[in-house]
Amino acid sequence: MKTIDELLAEGVNGKRVFVRADLNVPLAEGTITDDGRIRAVLPTIAKLAEAGARVIVASHLGRPKGAPDPAFSLAPAAARLGELLGSDVAFATDTVGSSAKETVAALTDGKVAVIENLRFNPGETSKDDAERGAFADELAELADLYVGDGFGAVHRKHASVFDLPARLPHAAGQLIATEVGVLKKLTDEVKRPYVVVLGGAKVSDKLAVIDELLGKADRLLIGGGMAYTFLHAKGHEVGISLLQKDQVDTVKEYMARAEAGGVELVLPVDILASSDFPDLKTKAPAEYTTVDADKIPADKEGLDIGPKTRELYASKIADAATVFWNGPLGVFEHPDYAGGTRAIAQALVDSDAFTVVGGGDSAAAVRTLGFDENAFGHISTGGGASLEYLEGKTLPGLAALEG
Repeated sequence: MKTIDELLAEGVNGKRVFVRADLNVPLAEGTITDDGRIRAVLPTIAKLAEAGARVIVASHLGRPKGAPDPAFSLAPAAARLGELLGSDVAFATDTVGSSAKETVAALTDGKVAVIENLRFNPGETSKDDAERGAFADELAELADLYVGDGFGAVHRKHASVFDLPARLPHAAGQLIATEVGVLKKLTDEVKRPYVVVLGGAKVSDKLAVIDELLGKADRLLIGGGMAYTFLHAKGHEVGISLLQKDQVDTVKEYMARAEAGGVELVLPVDILASSDFPDLKTKAPAEYTTVDADKIPADKEGLDIGPKTRELYASKIADAATVFWNGPLGVFEHPDYAGGTRAIAQALVDSDAFTVVGGGDSAAAVRTLGFDENAFGHISTGGGASLEYLEGKTLPGLAALEG
């Protein structure tokens, strides 16, 4: 995989460089609530601009249905990118139309432009190779070189991620190089004990990675909504907690494999349970009770791991050499149910291990709860991409850059 430093050594002054970034930031009424992904791609964009490139930044945001939708415009991300760069960033109001062509044509050396949300064009996400390829052809006309740096999208076979690199000389940006280097430390170069913390809502989202990690990790700590399927599989009452009954047999098989393979699979021992899901807008105080994990009342749902589990999980992390964490341990968006997720983050901070926060909600939680990002070994920008890499899958965006 060619690196951006190799590209820069060949010279990019005056060249139009298409940077596929991941500016898929969370928005609340048009305001960015977490700019972590923009900051993550900043070094690549800044390097290219400083070297005199004419930088065209492209990304998706949200899931528009192949047509323009103001709710998913990249305009706020473009404005924030300009603030972080400390220079004006031009914005094209379409992807490959007249605005994009005029905006790119007006770029001068060292300047940056952002084109509108790629998913406003149906060709970006099409499963039809010809339709995707036609959109990639139009994107290729805008640029001379391609830099892939949108790690959060490399597991998608999309036009700007997979097809476009085949049409232009290409290289991996600094962020993708960093992310891949980190993931190798979780797969090929693991220091032990290797502890994996998995949370999030649905166990079905994590089945493939659990399947793979049962042969690699020393300990698996399970939390979040997915924990209740494990507890149910052990024969425990889980009340009205999130439960995927169709996954119970698979979970039982995984628990048996963990025991047979000497992998310590750790489940919550106590739970914060409530009859009512909390109001995440007003964040009004919630009513809950702390119960043993095998004694959840029939009319209550588990919304966070309890204090005993927090201590237990922290102790399982304390002697680790490598820790990977993906998924919050409870409904962290509400202060009354953020304690479990906060405890895991603190345990990683206190650890001497190489610690990786696996993107998505976990990365958002770390920032929302006020932790210093530099206190962790690495905070990934791509939860889904990280998981698929750990599952051993070939990621289309990485394969394209290697081609």
